[in-house]
Amino acid sequence: MSVSSFRAGAREGFLGFLPLSVGLIPWAMVTGMAMISTGLTPLQAMGMNVIVFAGTAQLGTLPLIAIGAPLWLMVATALALNLRFVIFSAAIADGFRGVGMPTRWVCGHLLTDGVFAHCMEKMLKVDDTRWRLGYFLAPSLWSWLLWQVFALIGVFAAGSIPKHWSLEFMASIALLVLLIPMAKQRPMLVAAVVGGATSIILRGMPLRLGLIVGIVAGIGAGFAAEHWHARKEAP
Repeated sequence: MSVSSFRAGAREGFLGFLPLSVGLIPWAMVTGMAMISTGLTPLQAMGMNVIVFAGTAQLGTLPLIAIGAPLWLMVATALALNLRFVIFSAAIADGFRGVGMPTRWVCGHLLTDGVFAHCMEKMLKVDDTRWRLGYFLAPSLWSWLLWQVFALIGVFAAGSIPKHWSLEFMASIALLVLLIPMAKQRPMLVAAVVGGATSIILRGMPLRLGLIVGIVAGIGAGFAAEHWHARKEAP
């Protein structure tokens, strides 16, 4: 394992992820504009953007901030919206074998849906620790940079971008692009179907609690499907 190995992995990871990363641009801009429209100052918005670094959790808690919901509900909502990363982390964990704990913590903070979908398959197959780390970090840091830059643009562009541009719709398409390759795995597909169906059925619950219940149900169904599949494959 060498520095050249790390660079080779970083180069391959970055180039492979580059086309997919375009989807982050409208998503980040919409998040930046939404934070300002909720009443946050530019400093507060970018502080939230750096600390949370999770567009779904940010957008999901903004309506609660706007109505003055209790802090515990905001925290619970953010945690529920990010529960999918429990499955992501478990699925990709073996790709960090040989990597020290401090670096793992950093990588955990940088993990996003797109990076997971792009990196998981190769990280589980390659034995070179340095190559795997470079393969993960390059697209992760690029995602973080794109997110901060275009969220900042959204913060300062709030109110000046025409609504008929439909950036919200573009962000939804970007999420669908990420979901389709992940849904090829049965546990992910089960989690998506159960979580989505539950959220729709319970959409009338107050304070958007139906969304939280749907996320928890999807996570539970995904774990159950993974456990069932492992038992089926066991000799």
